[in-house]
Amino acid sequence: MSQLLPIRFQEHLQLTAVGINAANIGFSSLTMESDKFICVREKVGDTSQVVIIDMNDSSNPIRRPITADSAIMNPASKVIALKAGRTLQIFNIEMKSKVKATTMNEDVVFWKWINVNTLGLVTEASVYHWSMEGDSQPTKMFDRHSSLSACQIINYRVSHDLKWLLVVGISAQQNRVVGAMQLYSVERKVSQPIEGHAAAFAQFKSPGNAEPSNLFTFGVRGTAGGKLHIIEVGSPAAGNQPFAKKAVDVFFPPEAQNDFPVAMQISTKYDIIYMVTKYGYIHLYDLETGTCIYMNRISAETIFVTAPYEPTSGIIGVNRKGQVLSVTVEEENIIQYITNSLNNADLALRIASRNNLPGAEDLFVRKFNALFQSGNYSEAAKAAAQAPKGILRTPQTIQRFQQVPTQPGQTSPLLQYFGILLDQGQLNKYESLELCRPVLQQGRKQLIEKWLKEEKLECSEELGDLVKTTDPTLALSVYLRANVPNKVIQCFAETGQFQKIILYAKKVNFTPDYVFLLRNIMRINPEQGTQFAQMMVSDDEPMADINQIVDVFMEANMIQQCTAFLLDALKNNRPSEGALQTRLLEMNLMHAPQVADAIMGNQMFTHYDRPHVAQLCEKAGLLQRALEHYTDLYDIKRAVVHTHMLNAEWLVNYFGSLSVEDSLECIKAMLQANLRQNLQVCVQIATKYHEQLGTNAIIELFETFKSFEGLFYFLGSIVNFSQEADVHFKYIQAACKTGQIKEVERICRESNCYDAERVKNFLKEAKLTDQLPLIIVCDRFDFVHDLVLYLYRNNLQKYIEIYVQKVNPSRLPVVIGGLLDVDCSEDIIKQLILVVKGQFSTDELVEEVEKRNRLKLLLPWLETRIHEGSTEPATHNALAKIYIDSNNKQERFLKENQFYDSRVVGKYCEKRDPHLAFVAYERGQCDMELVKVCNENSLFKSESRYLVARRDPDLWAEVLNPENEYRRQLIDQVVQTALSETQDPEDISVTVKAFMTADLPNELIELLEKIVLDGTAFSEHRNLQNLLILTAIKADRSRVMEYINRLDNYDAPDIANIAITSELYEEAFAIFKKFEVNTSAIQVLIDHVANLDRAYEFAERCNDDAVWSLLARAQLKEGLVKEAIDSYIKASDPSQYMEVVQIAQNSDNWEELVKYLQMARSKARETYVETELIFAYAKTNRLADLEEFISGPNHANITSVADRCFDQQMYEPAKLLYNNVSNFARLAITLVHLGEYQGAVDSARKANSTRTWKEVCFACVDHEEFRLAQMCGLHIVVHADELEELINYYQDRGHFEELITMLEAALGLERAHMGMFTELAILYSKYKPQKMREHLELFWSRVNIPKVLRAAEQAHLWSELVFLYDKYEEYDNAVLTMMKHPSIAWRENHFKDIITKVANIEIYYKGLQFYVDFKPLLLNDLLLVLSPRLDHTRAVAMFLKNGHIALIKPYMRSVQNNNNKTVNEALNNLLIEEEDHQGLKASIEAFDNFDNIGLAQKLEKHELLEFRRIAAFLYKGNNRWKQSVELCKRDKLYKDCMTYAAESRNVDIAEELIDWFLEEKNYECFAACLYTCYDLLRPDVVLELAWRNNIIDFAMPYMINTMREFGSRLDKLEQAETVRTENEEETQPQPMLMAPQLMLTAGPGVAMPPPQAMPPGAYGVPPQPGFPQPGYPGGGYGM
Repeated sequence: MSQLLPIRFQEHLQLTAVGINAANIGFSSLTMESDKFICVREKVGDTSQVVIIDMNDSSNPIRRPITADSAIMNPASKVIALKAGRTLQIFNIEMKSKVKATTMNEDVVFWKWINVNTLGLVTEASVYHWSMEGDSQPTKMFDRHSSLSACQIINYRVSHDLKWLLVVGISAQQNRVVGAMQLYSVERKVSQPIEGHAAAFAQFKSPGNAEPSNLFTFGVRGTAGGKLHIIEVGSPAAGNQPFAKKAVDVFFPPEAQNDFPVAMQISTKYDIIYMVTKYGYIHLYDLETGTCIYMNRISAETIFVTAPYEPTSGIIGVNRKGQVLSVTVEEENIIQYITNSLNNADLALRIASRNNLPGAEDLFVRKFNALFQSGNYSEAAKAAAQAPKGILRTPQTIQRFQQVPTQPGQTSPLLQYFGILLDQGQLNKYESLELCRPVLQQGRKQLIEKWLKEEKLECSEELGDLVKTTDPTLALSVYLRANVPNKVIQCFAETGQFQKIILYAKKVNFTPDYVFLLRNIMRINPEQGTQFAQMMVSDDEPMADINQIVDVFMEANMIQQCTAFLLDALKNNRPSEGALQTRLLEMNLMHAPQVADAIMGNQMFTHYDRPHVAQLCEKAGLLQRALEHYTDLYDIKRAVVHTHMLNAEWLVNYFGSLSVEDSLECIKAMLQANLRQNLQVCVQIATKYHEQLGTNAIIELFETFKSFEGLFYFLGSIVNFSQEADVHFKYIQAACKTGQIKEVERICRESNCYDAERVKNFLKEAKLTDQLPLIIVCDRFDFVHDLVLYLYRNNLQKYIEIYVQKVNPSRLPVVIGGLLDVDCSEDIIKQLILVVKGQFSTDELVEEVEKRNRLKLLLPWLETRIHEGSTEPATHNALAKIYIDSNNKQERFLKENQFYDSRVVGKYCEKRDPHLAFVAYERGQCDMELVKVCNENSLFKSESRYLVARRDPDLWAEVLNPENEYRRQLIDQVVQTALSETQDPEDISVTVKAFMTADLPNELIELLEKIVLDGTAFSEHRNLQNLLILTAIKADRSRVMEYINRLDNYDAPDIANIAITSELYEEAFAIFKKFEVNTSAIQVLIDHVANLDRAYEFAERCNDDAVWSLLARAQLKEGLVKEAIDSYIKASDPSQYMEVVQIAQNSDNWEELVKYLQMARSKARETYVETELIFAYAKTNRLADLEEFISGPNHANITSVADRCFDQQMYEPAKLLYNNVSNFARLAITLVHLGEYQGAVDSARKANSTRTWKEVCFACVDHEEFRLAQMCGLHIVVHADELEELINYYQDRGHFEELITMLEAALGLERAHMGMFTELAILYSKYKPQKMREHLELFWSRVNIPKVLRAAEQAHLWSELVFLYDKYEEYDNAVLTMMKHPSIAWRENHFKDIITKVANIEIYYKGLQFYVDFKPLLLNDLLLVLSPRLDHTRAVAMFLKNGHIALIKPYMRSVQNNNNKTVNEALNNLLIEEEDHQGLKASIEAFDNFDNIGLAQKLEKHELLEFRRIAAFLYKGNNRWKQSVELCKRDKLYKDCMTYAAESRNVDIAEELIDWFLEEKNYECFAACLYTCYDLLRPDVVLELAWRNNIIDFAMPYMINTMREFGSRLDKLEQAETVRTENEEETQPQPMLMAPQLMLTAGPGVAMPPPQAMPPGAYGVPPQPGFPQPGYPGGGYGM
């Protein structure tokens, strides 16, 4: 039997299985602050990210990009702390917000959450606490001790009250890891250095102490061994005994010589110390005694981070392989383990009692019995009280204490027992009853109340019943605590606390008989009953049937209260409550209609019987509510005609709920019933719903009843919003019918929707007394001519005057036209015009009159208006036309009159007199019209004067357009006449600009020469000189140089630039030279003339620095570097030093460059200049000057110069420069190129750069300086990323021995990593396979096994391959490899150990076949090992198939207990072949799972008797009795025949058997069969056979026994009949008595008095249909 383990070990997660790279699983990149989250920093490409694994949802890790170098999760919530350099930030992941941030003054070397709100920060010098709450910054707690100065900080712990702080660090000293700790007291502000590796704080309450002690535990591995210390820190609490210090040895196995503690956690539940070591060992110690409970190895890899595992009060950790492991105490086993394995019964009792753990029950019982028997009742009581799981706190224990007599003067043992229990905690059910019973008898009820408050008693129903006799209120408290709902509710009812019943019932989910309770409360207190009923329905689901509750209210005739109750109960308006809603409305409509009206008005209910309620509303006079509920049109029409009883506004809104047809029918009914009374409401309805009902339908309805008044009011309300022409016409018609002439006028004036023609004709036919509506229509729709004809012919001339005077005076011209058409008198017309003064358009009037050739008719009127001061253009235009036509002082009028329209009059004059037209156009500045008339009539002189004076550029552009055929004539007049006459410079300027704009250069030159060169007033005008030169540049270049020399007052720079643009370079040079603009002049020579020789001569002549600079720049561009540098030096201009340096370098003019840079450095101390000067020194090999320069003060970038020298292989200057700036990395490489390898190594050591080491190493390898190369390589191999490149470099050059030697030397380095061990193993596999096995056995845990596996497989190192597969837990591949290469890789014990661990079951069968082929004698050993997981059916079938079944007989014997059919049949067949009948018989008797009939049929033909006998046995076992007996008869097995016949219980078989015995003359067997089959044989058959075969003597014993049996049976029957007769005589009929029963429990067979019938209409409630009435069947309670 396997040993019970005191721990439970569990693997929760494999980090690599959720996507975590194995390289990121380590102390520096993985953190775990609690058992809730694991936080991993990893790098994907160039992006860093943090992976947060929620242990409750490990399959969905959270990934977030970060730039931080450390991340730790809050131990309780999704809050993460990030550290990037000295910046710390706290983020809330769920809220996606930053909580806090701070920047430290020191680097944080370790940090940790010390609780859910506080971070502990350890720097190089101090320790800080930083709270997550508020805005506080990190608070310094203490300074680090000097003993931790060279340590790596691995942990920081605090006590629960934050009064004790601890920093833990480790360091490597003398080939071992030394632990150093600093314990700090916050109160005393002192520190104590301690040697230790792992530590923790805990609280422990020692027996007898009132308060827990603060304990500090730490483990240490020193030179003298390991120790675990448990001490109390601080002063003991008041009344506490000090905790005795413990120091116990910690055992480390011999194979773990360098092991040491790395983590420690303390279980608060079990008071157990969990200590984990570097090599993966777990140690469990008892916190109280320091006793070691258990130690074992749980991980082959280092567990580098741990945390408390709260679900089981254990420890959880992560190892370097990525396994998340937990260890906790196994409650069911630990006590037994301590008792049996440690043989420490005292510790087992202590832990079991302290932590209430099972497993020590027998120990406690024995201890209790011994103490009790010895009379030590006090200690016995303590033992019973402390026993775990309450195993001794039973009624039997109480009874034993009760039976002990109390000694005089002493406390009874029972009270001592109860006192100890009360001090310890709560009493159980039996103890509480036994304690309270005597207390109540003594009347000390207050003690029970005190114990209840202190929760010392376990409340039960029995205890409540006991207390209830004394105090019902106290009993209620007990019932409540005991959760006895029925008793609690009973107490509430008895004490009148009805409101608490429902609250309590809900709380405990108990359902009492609420209706019964309500009926009782109603009888006692109706008001409380109402409240109770409301509470019953306060939830969504009522606690009782509401109908029954309503019945209770109605029984008490409480209609008002019932209404209030139902309103509250039915507030959710559920469809299922329709009947109750109907009932509520019905009771109120019959007794309080106003209440019903209010209820329906609130629209609380929608599921009641609406037709029934509607009828009740109509009967109650609530017509409005009735209409709301009626749906039948007949009912609606009956009620709706009573409009005097309905609110008009509501009625109008009500029609909105009716269909169109129903609405029209109802309106019709209302008009038929009482037209005068209902007309107003009908109009309101029609007005509101005319869009739905149809306007035409409503109009027809009113017209049917000839109600023009209704039609007028209806249409009047919609006409302002309607667009229908018919509506407007009908409204006009109705207004005329009702005499509303003003409304007719308004609608005719304002409406735009009616048919004007139709309305005009209607108004003509209507013959209204007032023609104003007709006038308005005709005026609006331009029927004025018809109107004039109608009025004139009907002698209504006064309305014509009214129309033009009052209605629309602007229509006078049309009226005049109409009157002229009907030959009206001129006097009337003139009079009419005079009457209407100035309120019409004169143009229109003139047009109308002029159209009819009657213009002179208006002359008097026009002159009158002018005399009156009219300035209207139309008046003056008309008068001008009359004057022109009459040839009366027209030119004077055109020049002097200011009010006529020039265009109109000019146009009128064009054909009559062009000169008059010019006068009119000139006066009005009508440019286009003037130009046109002048061109057509050759008036160019007048036109030129007009254009010059006009000064309009746009007009000039128009006339100077090349398309103007009259342009030449016009230009001639401008030059000859207009410009000669003017003295205004503005006229000249505008004209010149116009010529320029028109692009007439030749004409312009002539004009300007005349103005400028001929000595006019404008000769010195600057702009004109500029214009002349520019025009010449553009039109005639041959004149430009002449103008430049003759003129002096022009803008030289601008003219020169324009000349350059026009490629007149010599002219530009002449201008610059004339005005001494030297820089511009030489620029022309350089850029445009492109003659550097002339430029050099010009520069020498000028000798100007700016000129030399420009020349130098030009020479530089042309590649004349030497000349350019000379020019720059003459100019003393270092401004272009960058360009000069670049070009000089490209052309290798280093000597000249040195001169230039020396000049430039004298002018400005620029970094670039000095840098390039150093490089020029290097290029010219002036090393002495270079060294002197760099040794002095300078601003040069020496590093960049050194790099350039290095890149250009100038190693000597580079050496000087790198040495100057102490760039040892580059110096080392430079020395390599110079062949100074020892110096290169020394420089590389100073640089300490991986890249430098690599380059120096590779150079040494290339030159076979292997000693130096190894020195460099040892600094490279510790970097895993560089290892592969280094190895490839060695291998590519064939230096295998040197590479192996270097890696072997590197294994002892402190920073040796997995890659080094892995690559060395691979090299061994390739070049030294004999050393690979030894390397793997030593370092298999530190190699990358998958990578080494591939190498071993390629090298055919099968034994090593199996070893690696085993360590990598790839057992399948290990087994397959052994089977493929047995001569090298197979080892028997190793094979059997590994094959049990494979995952693929198929390998089992391959292994079996392998053993059959190679190791058949060991086959059964393998089968026995595999039997727990082997498919026995398949295994046996495989060996049956290949004919090797005999080899596995021992295996089949061992697994036959499984009763497998295939195994049984194979083994049975094998036993048959071996003729082992005893073994076969034992097999088939013990194991029945095989083909019984098939085996029997096979055996019945066997040549051996025993096998045939077994066949009979099998037939018998399968109820084939006849075959079994026949087979026995065939082999003369007489005993078996008789036995099987008797067991068959078949009469026929038994009788056939005795017949056979008689046939065989075997009378002895016949007699024996009679006794064997006695109860199966019939006596008459036996007697007949004996008589017929003359063997009565053999049958006589059977017959005698049979007769005796028959006689006994008859005697028993007689006795039974006698007894029955006597009993019948003594029996007398007795009346049935029925025990009285409580009515509440009366069964269905008990008669009950019928209930009192309630007369119909009781309490005001009428008889309801569907409910039984008194006197009818169904009136009782029976079903």
